[in-house]
Amino acid sequence: MSDSWSVIVMPVIVSILALTVPGIVVLAAGWGVRRLRILALAPVVSIAILAVSATVAPFVGLGWSPLPVVILTVVAAAAAFGLGRWVGPERDDRTPPSTAVWGVVALGIAAVVIALQLAVVFGGPAHISQTFDAIVHLNTVAFAVDTDNASAFHIGATSDIGFYPNGWHTVAALAANVTGVSVPLAVNAANIALSAVAWPLSVVALSTALLSERTAVVVSSAALSTGFGAFPILLMFFGVLYPNAMGYAVLPGGVAVVVHLLRSRGLPARARATVLLLVASAGVGLSHPNAFLGMVALGAAIVVVELLTTAISFPTRRRWMATAAMLLGLLLVLAVLWRVMRTNAEMSRWLPWQTTAQALGEALLLSPHGYTVTVTISLLLLVGVVAIVRRPRRLVIAGPMVVATVLFVLVSGTAAGNPVRELLTNPWYNDSFRLAALLPAAGIPVAVLGAITLVDLAARSLQRARAARGLRVAIAAVAAVVVFSVGVSPNIVRAVQDARGAYALDAGSPLLTADEEALLERLPETTPADAVIAGSPWTGTSLAYAIGEREVLRKHVFGAFGPDEELINNALRDIDSDPRVCEAVDRLGVDYVLDFGAQNVWNNPGVGLDRQGLYGLTPSEHLVLVDQQGPAARLFRIEGC
Repeated sequence: MSDSWSVIVMPVIVSILALTVPGIVVLAAGWGVRRLRILALAPVVSIAILAVSATVAPFVGLGWSPLPVVILTVVAAAAAFGLGRWVGPERDDRTPPSTAVWGVVALGIAAVVIALQLAVVFGGPAHISQTFDAIVHLNTVAFAVDTDNASAFHIGATSDIGFYPNGWHTVAALAANVTGVSVPLAVNAANIALSAVAWPLSVVALSTALLSERTAVVVSSAALSTGFGAFPILLMFFGVLYPNAMGYAVLPGGVAVVVHLLRSRGLPARARATVLLLVASAGVGLSHPNAFLGMVALGAAIVVVELLTTAISFPTRRRWMATAAMLLGLLLVLAVLWRVMRTNAEMSRWLPWQTTAQALGEALLLSPHGYTVTVTISLLLLVGVVAIVRRPRRLVIAGPMVVATVLFVLVSGTAAGNPVRELLTNPWYNDSFRLAALLPAAGIPVAVLGAITLVDLAARSLQRARAARGLRVAIAAVAAVVVFSVGVSPNIVRAVQDARGAYALDAGSPLLTADEEALLERLPETTPADAVIAGSPWTGTSLAYAIGEREVLRKHVFGAFGPDEELINNALRDIDSDPRVCEAVDRLGVDYVLDFGAQNVWNNPGVGLDRQGLYGLTPSEHLVLVDQQGPAARLFRIEGC
């Protein structure tokens, strides 16, 4: 494989185009191109189009390629245009040209900063995450490419699931399809695009919706998107939770649409915003259900604060009755969602990290997982809180952060078995990592408020001092540099160091060592194209599908095993003495077996015991050694069955 980062440029470009162009076209058709806060919603709309088009394509006889995306984009744009003509134009406002220019510059800088962060994390353009879920996600992308089908009803077959959210997989599969690069390379390209482009745009969308389209809001929100180890880096190495990362990257855009709906005036504007909310919900939900719940939770906080603030400001009996009815309806919706999306006890055993006090401190400073506190962000958060206290009407800006803080403190700082913890955080598997990653999306608007408060204070001081324009510009430039410095803060450095270890490719890598990867890359030369390969997924052998382009007996660790597969798992090494093994091999059509030793992805000797028959194989009459790399990576051909 090439170690030159130039090979990732084209798949990154394809991924960026996939995450932005469909949404821009639809939003331009229905809402115009005059408002940055609307165009910044492009990623969440694009993902909805990608996921839906990939799911619909097989039903109309189309394979997964740009064609279904183009067709659905045209249809959606026509519908958006028709909706705009039917409900009439919104108020005639536009983003100031200077704000648009500085916004593009700030978003460009943010994209470069985050892309460089992830380049350091990955260590190489095609390095894979050495984590458990990387097995199924890489193989699922390969499955979508191999079968020309990225439908949500199809890709789950790699892990025996009938419906699997396909937002992330559509982007990675499209990058591989269009450019012809390897699956690991396409996966890293998709992750760079969603982190460096979709995430900053979505952050800008939420900040401008809650505050305004001022230059300071756009620049500071873009800059702050680079400054949190909790997202996107945390989800790039834990799990690894790629679909969750996709959903969280566009979640702020979904919450921004909730704000647009609340602040719409008149039935036509509300109808338009409602349609956009449905599309955004599809984009977030088809990325990951956890992300959709996060969007609902943060959006609900805004709705509650907005409704109560309005009722208190304009108190009438009728308004209070309407407010009570709407809050009751919202509570019922939340109760239903939290009930339907609960996870079983087997999947929600994650324990808390720390004490309640420690969890509260980490949440309030947006530095979970023991990451170093960033002084600049802490200062901006403090100023933002003071600004909210001085003007309680701004409490809506803090609503999402309050909810995210409560969820994180419950999951991370209260005992397992706590009924409130179980009630509220179970849909996130009671997993502190997933709720830690939600904190930046919720807290950035408060920090942005702190930034613009300081900007306004400085502007008034300079105006009173009658400072020259050159001095004002110089101070503004210094302020922008200071805010962008969060992208290289100790918080980020620590997160990058942690994550980099999960992508290291060497002799001690837990999932796939350098020797094992080299052997898999030779499979196209050492095995025929129709070969079926057995091996223990715990040890990385199933990545023969994603990396070696060969069919494997099992694409994921888990799944329903038939009796023949169970026999092979437990007794393949006894193939010379047990005739049942050959019979099972023949029925399953297995031609080869990979033995990567007993080292497994969890570095735990207690896992993978259900596949002992696949370890410690020795050459024999039925097992012919075909290829070997180093002491532990071996490929056998099964003969005589």
